Amino acid sequence: MIKNPRSFDHAVLPVESLAAARSRHEALGFTVAPEARHPFGTENCCIFFEDGTYLEPLGINQREDCEASARAGNGFTAHDQAFRFRNGENGFSALAFLSEDAKADRDEFVRSEILAANNLTFSRSFEMPDGSMEEGRFELTFTRDRRAPDIMLFCCQDIHMPKAGKSVLAEHKNGVQGIAEIILSEQNPSDFQYYLQNVMDNRDTPSSSLGMEIAAANVNINVLTPEGLRMQFGVEREACDRGLRLEGIVFDGGCPPEDSLLRSHGRYAIADRKPGQGAFYAFTDTP
Repeated sequence: MIKNPRSFDHAVLPVESLAAARSRHEALGFTVAPEARHPFGTENCCIFFEDGTYLEPLGINQREDCEASARAGNGFTAHDQAFRFRNGENGFSALAFLSEDAKADRDEFVRSEILAANNLTFSRSFEMPDGSMEEGRFELTFTRDRRAPDIMLFCCQDIHMPKAGKSVLAEHKNGVQGIAEIILSEQNPSDFQYYLQNVMDNRDTPSSSLGMEIAAANVNINVLTPEGLRMQFGVEREACDRGLRLEGIVFDGGCPPEDSLLRSHGRYAIADRKPGQGAFYAFTDTP
């Protein structure tokens, strides 16, 4: 049966503090949503876009709760704890794709031998721009490739997702409309071809000497060699060992108002990693 590729949903960006994430993203011209807490000890302040994608700067609210939930089998906090241990408090750790049926996804990932943990169902409150509170409910299905311990790909079913007021949060001073591309790196990208294909439900994977591309329904996933990463974005792969690494995000349109925060590289304006921003950001409307 021919399937349509999954849609990309959001990027998870661990940070040491949400205050640092808010300050950095507002300086880059983004509107940052109010802070929200998960029931298992983490917290976030998201950046929503008109195309339905978003960034999730992820902080620690109650470390004891995070550690306890990870020990109890929570795949989300277990990966976050491991990522921070290996990479520090500022980084790019996970990609989420939309799911229509989290339980069916679990069965599929079992067959593909990439299931990472039990499904996670949880609810959390959202503060709307008018100050009112709404509750969202979600179910997550996690995948893994043991050769790449610093990345997690998971699927997220929105059982109930508040929509009211999101249009205001998706208006950004920098003019960004959404996410066009996610950039990863690996010394031999094709080694992870089948893993990415199984998660994204797409077998079309064009490749070149500089990397490999695989398209979600709405965003392009580009896995570059270290040389390709350097040539296309002027960024060095920080890890010397093997494995997929999440590196950066290319936005659809827009550019930050402060030129001093950027450097030019080819057709891109690049905001390099800083505290509160664990991935490099590439803007396509260069100043």
